[in-house]
Amino acid sequence: MDQNLIKNLHPLEIKVLRAYKVNDELSSAKLQKELAYKEGHANQAFSWLCGKELCKEIRREPHTYFEITELGRTFEKIGQPVERIINFVREKGAHALPKIAEALKLDNKDVGSAFGQLSKEGILTMDAEKRAAHTGKEAPGSVRIAAELLKKAVAAEDGMLDQSSLTQEEIAVMGTLAKKRGAADSAFRIVERETVFYQLTPAAAEAAQALESAGITGNEIGSISTKILTSGEWKNSSFRGYNIAIPPARIIPGRTSAYVSFLESVKDKLCSLGFEEFDGPLVETEFWNCDALFMPQFHAARDIHDVYSVKNPTHAKKIDEPFLSNVAAAHRDGGNTGSRGWNYNFDTDFTRRLILRSQGTALSAHQLATAKVPGKYFGIARCFRYDKVDATHLSDFYQTEGIVLGDEVNLKTLLGFLEMFAVEIAGATEVKYVPGYFPFTEPSVEVHIKHPVLGWFELGGSGIFRPEVTKAMGVDCPVLAWGIGIDRMALMALGLNDLRELFSSDIEQVRLRRAKY
Repeated sequence: MDQNLIKNLHPLEIKVLRAYKVNDELSSAKLQKELAYKEGHANQAFSWLCGKELCKEIRREPHTYFEITELGRTFEKIGQPVERIINFVREKGAHALPKIAEALKLDNKDVGSAFGQLSKEGILTMDAEKRAAHTGKEAPGSVRIAAELLKKAVAAEDGMLDQSSLTQEEIAVMGTLAKKRGAADSAFRIVERETVFYQLTPAAAEAAQALESAGITGNEIGSISTKILTSGEWKNSSFRGYNIAIPPARIIPGRTSAYVSFLESVKDKLCSLGFEEFDGPLVETEFWNCDALFMPQFHAARDIHDVYSVKNPTHAKKIDEPFLSNVAAAHRDGGNTGSRGWNYNFDTDFTRRLILRSQGTALSAHQLATAKVPGKYFGIARCFRYDKVDATHLSDFYQTEGIVLGDEVNLKTLLGFLEMFAVEIAGATEVKYVPGYFPFTEPSVEVHIKHPVLGWFELGGSGIFRPEVTKAMGVDCPVLAWGIGIDRMALMALGLNDLRELFSSDIEQVRLRRAKY
């Protein structure tokens, strides 16, 4: 056995090698329970041992858990909306849905959704005066099961329920309560984890024997403290060895991140084309993030964006006029836009709700109110969505957002800008345009590029703002708009295969990217 290897073992590794045999099945949970390791220490020990070929991974077991959210804890205390609505109508008699929402302090959309579910099951009905009335039928069993699941989760120390511990009936109900994305508005969050199992290699047995022969236990003192000196503990203790042959760390002058340089290059490009830069707050209201963009408040189209809500404060004090009245009218009956609108009662309280900006188009909505005609504007916006992170998606990302106002601009002008982003900035050689749908543009276009490894993926969406968006802001001319994923442009331009590499903690990889760019 290489003595240098033995000398360089960390106490976390030594204790594992001394405590277990080659055929033992090991996991992080086992080390936490038997060696009193923290989870991070256990994972670090396995990482180091595998790197030295003293340990190997033997299998992975996926697990699905359901973690109760703050909303779920609220439901457990005061009841689920469905329960509360049934009890309210049973006790107070028939009421209109908006009145029920007001009395129970629920969103109109939640009450409408619950009523739809309950009317299908024959528990509630709509009377001649368009009021929700109770039919006398008992609440469905799913409501009782949901209440039991909430109670179990609150009682659990970590607030989680293991899917393997649930019955098929409970799993079916959990399917209506849990979300993987956008879990802020659901009672449970789906958490997927893997348990990794390891075994020591035959070389580990030799290492363990060498450690025992050398009298190394893993409890040796690694650093001197005042307490050790004053107590005299050092006199009867063993000390860890130090390897003075290890070369010192390199001193490398700092450089600007390749991604930061790329962002600056995009700004320079747009400014050279006569664009003016705009910016805005990370915390937005539902009004500017969605309502001003003609996204209906209580419609499936709103689900395009899974937003993060702000806990405190929850709402802005006001929305400036005349924008609030104009947008409300556009939603309600079209206002002065020539549209029929969405035909619902615009909720002026909901529109003040504070959220993290989910799309850069919120900046364009702000800019329309003060924009010059003709005019060209752009911004680089940091956006937040509850999204599954993979090679082309991040939950915290950047968009380059832009608008061009003028009587002469048209779809051909827009396609020219999209080509500039795809070819001149991203460096793509294969580009295609496909029809898209956004509530705030018509026509709508998506631009896709082909990555040499990842294949085709969407670079961003664009279109011509609808009159319901522009006229509500006082603009009466065509407005081109786009929201391009600047992270994805960088992915192509920097020759990367994964968005996460833009924010890598591997400093060597960061230096390599800087050298290439």
